[in-house]
Amino acid sequence: MNILISGGSGFLGSEFSDKIMARYRAQNKALHITWLTRDSSQVHPNDINMMTYDELASSNKSFDVILNLAGAGIADSRWSDTRKEQLLASRMKPTESLLSFIARSSIKPKLLVSGSAIGWYGAQSDKPLTESSSFETDFAHQLCDKWEQLALTAIEYGVPVAIVRTGVVIHPEGGMLGKLLTPFKMGVGGQLGDGKQIMSWISREDWVGAAIFIIEQHLAVKNATNNAGQNNNSTTHDNTLKTANDTPAVVYNLTAPNPVTNHTFTKTLGAWLHRPTFFTLPEFLLKLMFGEMSTLLIDGQKVLPQALLDNGFEFQQPTLKQALENQKS
Repeated sequence: MNILISGGSGFLGSEFSDKIMARYRAQNKALHITWLTRDSSQVHPNDINMMTYDELASSNKSFDVILNLAGAGIADSRWSDTRKEQLLASRMKPTESLLSFIARSSIKPKLLVSGSAIGWYGAQSDKPLTESSSFETDFAHQLCDKWEQLALTAIEYGVPVAIVRTGVVIHPEGGMLGKLLTPFKMGVGGQLGDGKQIMSWISREDWVGAAIFIIEQHLAVKNATNNAGQNNNSTTHDNTLKTANDTPAVVYNLTAPNPVTNHTFTKTLGAWLHRPTFFTLPEFLLKLMFGEMSTLLIDGQKVLPQALLDNGFEFQQPTLKQALENQKS
């Protein structure tokens, strides 16, 4: 199998590459991974192929799966107008390059897995949200929706699309946990606001496992359908997205089945690190420090992985305690 990944060297892409390569080697299956990059001299593992976006524009290679993860971190800095434009461009431009490649490819990919985030649902407090839920309009929703709608145009070329809406990814090497380790280890970690806001999270290990599961399940269904000579236009689950033709498009929430309040997260992280968590950052201070971006910290989302559970995916770390205990502090 040949996989093309945008954002391959990132927090998720690199771990996905390592795990799926190890999996296929153990099964004696051929696997070739190519990372898209803007810098041809970027350091990378020896068993990873590299391709620049300029090379992609003229490439005649074929890929079985494209994994689209490129995009600047939404919580990395305050949301100025300039930063909002950067966040959108960092997602749209790589996706446009991939779509141009798909459009002119004589052998189409069997699947495009395109990144998104649970921010698509907007701030909805403690209301349970599954893949069939509606949204509240805010900047996070608008950003995710524009990215998703662009990726979905791949179906116009007959390429199935899986949208993966990712929650807070838990691992010490990066993401929110990576940023919190230092203050918590220093004993100055604490809850945000009243601590009642819901945090929908997933361990990096389960995120990778879910991404591999989605790819392998889709390819298995596609192969079975092709062998039967039938056209699979629908799914028995409610994560199907409406499309203009019969090409499948689905969405998955990549979150653990047990979301927690910020208070619970704070206490669990403190206990794991054996540090006190007496401090509290009040809501007004968070708004002063982060402006509009503070909604990511103050307003909760209870997003559930219904499609993964319906399709039989088994989480290895379904609770926050398990996710933390499987890491090195």
